[in-house]
Amino acid sequence: MFSLEGKTALVTGASGGIGSAIAKALAAQGARLALSGSNGDKLRAFREQLQDEVGGDHVEITCDLSNATSVEELVPATIDTLGKIDILVNNAGITRDNLAMRMKDDEWDQVIRINLEAAFRLMRAAARPMMKARHGRIVSITSVVGATGNPGQMNYTAAKAGLTGMSKSLAQELASRGITVNCVAPGFIRTAMTDALDDKQKEAINARIPAGRMGEGDEIGAAVAYLASDEASYVTGQTLHVNGGMAMLS
Repeated sequence: MFSLEGKTALVTGASGGIGSAIAKALAAQGARLALSGSNGDKLRAFREQLQDEVGGDHVEITCDLSNATSVEELVPATIDTLGKIDILVNNAGITRDNLAMRMKDDEWDQVIRINLEAAFRLMRAAARPMMKARHGRIVSITSVVGATGNPGQMNYTAAKAGLTGMSKSLAQELASRGITVNCVAPGFIRTAMTDALDDKQKEAINARIPAGRMGEGDEIGAAVAYLASDEASYVTGQTLHVNGGMAMLS
């Protein structure tokens, strides 16, 4: 069940906390991966780790998502190395937090360019070969705050909410071609960043979550693996919220 044997996948932000968990989940189900990120050394180390721990013959493709030319080359590079693209996972993202009145133009521009515009370019590029194959899976990682809002993150929440709306539009355009387009919206997930919080900060966060704990990267990876599978062929234009009940959204 949820086998991805014979499938290929491009995962952006693949060496980060959530990205690496997604990559491991897809590889564990048999997919061959193109791992993308901006740090070539970190990507290479993760690819070697992935092949040692999970197996498979994967590749890394360095890409600066703030550079439109580099973004446009990423899907063609994936097809050149893997032969095709069955699954696109838009996971990469940055934050440049600030209150609205203090937010600088470049803090807005950087987040929109990487979190939203790059995802659009990759979706557009991946849609063409997927339409030809009459099969494909596009999964974008959004956030609970894209639905609820969050003070100090006007740029980030705008990008994540925009990614959700963009995915719904594309889902309607591509559904007749056997391509699904969905989102996974994590809540608080335990990463190196949250591990750096002190106990009092962690307790305050956990108190807001009915499950009483932060999520694990593996739980996001499992959600993506499901949406990438054949079993999810009738699920499109949806957002799967994985947040421990922190925000119960329809």
